[in-house]
Amino acid sequence: MGENADFLTITRPPVALRELAAQTLREAIITGALVPGERLVEASLAKRMGVSRPSIREALSQLAAEKLVTITPNKGPSVAAISWDEAQEIYHVRSLLEGEAAFLFATRAERDDLARMRKALREFERAIAKSETTILVRSTGDFYAVMLSGCGNRIITEVLYGLNARVGVLRARSMSRPGRATHSLQEMGVILKAIENRDPEGARAAAHTHVRGAAAAARESFDRMNAERAAG
Repeated sequence: MGENADFLTITRPPVALRELAAQTLREAIITGALVPGERLVEASLAKRMGVSRPSIREALSQLAAEKLVTITPNKGPSVAAISWDEAQEIYHVRSLLEGEAAFLFATRAERDDLARMRKALREFERAIAKSETTILVRSTGDFYAVMLSGCGNRIITEVLYGLNARVGVLRARSMSRPGRATHSLQEMGVILKAIENRDPEGARAAAHTHVRGAAAAARESFDRMNAERAAG
């Protein structure tokens, strides 16, 4: 993209435009380019993104199902806000279910699974050096996707995938804290090491530690945001 390019412009081939529009908007929301409470006007988005209004409408409906967008009668869609109370509940569920998924996965992980997890961590490490929030969030998701798809419990996978979009927002927020991405890399490395060692209890404990660290960093981000609002 050129220096003055719009971050919402879709530059990929026009295949499944609804999906491309949803993905572009999702990434903009997760990285904070579109902020909580910001109105999402179909006509404006369609012009900026170079797609039809029906494609935008379908994309917004998809993001509303993911709870990234709020559609209010007589006002239209806007970027959803995640409160700290909601975030705490999400982290609680993550700790319970990701810990169990790590426990189960440590008993059944295959060589190819471990290779994909190591690849995700390498991508995460490269993204730290470049401060690429989108890649940080995406590679973390890739790391966990291997574990969830291989843990053998479909309900755990379904529940956590249902939270995936909001988890992405919270990941981006927690990783905005200085040094958090480096700590996150170390914590995920401990999870992977326990899985490689076929240590279910160690994997569960490491997953809990990782979620606690992410929650603490997110809390700092919420506190900073509230302090800035009060000062403004």
